[in-house]
Parts: sequence; structure tokens; C-alpha cells
Amino acid sequence: MGTPQFAVVCLNKLLRSRHQILSVVTSPDKPVGRGLKVKPSPVKETAVAANIPVLQPVKLNDPMFFSEIEKLKPDLIVVVAFRILPEELFPMATKGAINLHGSLLPKYRGAAPINWAIINGEKETGVTTFFLKKAVDTGNLIAQEKIPITPDMTAGELHDVMAEKGGDLLIKTIEMIEKGEVVPQIQDESVVSKAPKIFPKDCLIDFDQQVGMAHDFIRGLSPKPGAYTYLGNKRLVILRSSVENLDSISSSPGTVLDTPDSKFLQIQCQQGHLLAEKIKMEGKREMSVEDFLRGHQVERGVVLGDGD
Repeated sequence: MGTPQFAVVCLNKLLRSRHQILSVVTSPDKPVGRGLKVKPSPVKETAVAANIPVLQPVKLNDPMFFSEIEKLKPDLIVVVAFRILPEELFPMATKGAINLHGSLLPKYRGAAPINWAIINGEKETGVTTFFLKKAVDTGNLIAQEKIPITPDMTAGELHDVMAEKGGDLLIKTIEMIEKGEVVPQIQDESVVSKAPKIFPKDCLIDFDQQVGMAHDFIRGLSPKPGAYTYLGNKRLVILRSSVENLDSISSSPGTVLDTPDSKFLQIQCQQGHLLAEKIKMEGKREMSVEDFLRGHQVERGVVLGDGD
């Protein structure tokens, strides 16, 4: 059970394994893009190409959907980046229902663990498999693998590493369950942290903070949903940045100080300068700042802000 590209990597690893996939469950087709053309999910496209039957329930508590799962008589339900399942589904598989989560649970429970780990400046995260229970991301742990977060790694880059590592951990987990080698571990509630869904309103960059925190915020939201500010009345998404630490503060936060070698926008933050390297201006494609500055002039002293 899964929907986005993250789940496709895991599905492909399962398809290459010796395990039999009885069916794939994914979200209904939906309109996307400017033309609102109806498209299947990435997981459905992969399943159809592999001749795997696909179920696309609108409501997961639909009795007809329950009936379809019961007919399959699965050994195991495997969930990767899907929706919250009704607990009535869990016992329909003889070995239970498991989930792959993009953090070292119980840290970063929730919808956006990859983003929040980077935003919060973590040096390490990982992937976890666990048995599902009613409360989201709270089930007993099966296996984990740690993943380092390098200083300039973006959420998109971590996503790709995590999908590969997660797929491998998923195969290992299924084999452990098959051999009866799993010793479930109860999650330690004293070290729980949350990773709630991120909305566009949450993505406005605050330059009035320590420069490293602004940098982490940008890379934690890159490439999607994208950390943004405003240049005049145009939304400016910063996709890649670096940090220039200084002891002194010469201008107010958000001030463009310089465009060094016409390759970066040098922006004042607390305790240093943020160097914007890759951006996407409203209505434009993403590009390097160097390319942007060839066709646009950004005056020294202009202040980036909230667009008001």
C-alpha cells in the first residue's frame, strides 16, 4: 500500500525479491498540473507495468474494500507512504500489517519526518519498520537503519537515500517476519518528537534568526514545498544556500548585502550571511543565482521580506 515515488522504490525492490505481491493498493487517479489531466499515482504506474492487480479505494473503511482484502488472504500488509489505515484491516493479514517510516522512531512521528529532521539541524536520521496500531506511528518497532545527514544535504537528496535504504530494510524486515526472528520493541514515549504536515504558510523564511537555522530551513524544504521570501512583490523560493559566518551584524535581517562574483545573493541573518545559490522566481523556472543575475538587477540594500 503506497502512493508517491518514495513507495515506488520499495515496490520495485519487492518486485525483484522472491516474495509474491498479491495486489497493490494506492490512491485514486486525480487531476494534476495546469491542464488538470487525470493521472495515476506513481505506485499504480509501476504496478500496472508489472501486471500486478491494483485496488484504489476512495474510502478505506468501505466494506467492499475490506472484502477485496479478505479475498486475497495476505500473509502481510506492507504500507509505505500511504494513508492512515482502519485498524480493522490489520488482522486481515496472518502476519499482521507493517509500515516503513522515514525517521528513527519514536523521533519525528508524523507526515513530514524528512523535512523536520533537516530543519531542526539533525546530523542523523534513519528508517524504521514497525507493526501498525491504531495511533499513527506508535506501533512496536521491528528494525531500524541510521542515515547520516550531511551539512548541505537537502530534503530531496535525503529522500532519495532514504527510499533506497528503506527498501532494503523492508526486504530484511519481511524476511525476519517470515523466519519468526522479530522481537518487537515498544517505543519509548519519553523521547517522542513530532513531524507534522507542512503547509505553504509555514515556508516563509525568517532571516531574523541564526544563519545556520535559516540555511537548515531552506534545505529542509528543498525542493518541495520550497522555502520562500519576497523580492518586491514577487515570491522568491530559495532552493540551495550556504553559510558565511561572521561575528558582526552590519544590516537589518533580510538585507541583500552584495552579489559576490555575481554568483550568490548575500543576505544578512543573525550571526552571519546566507548565500543564496539556487532560486526559483515566481513565474520562472528554477535556476542558479548566477543565471538569474544575468537578466535581473538586485540592488544592494534591498530587503527581502513577507511581500507586504
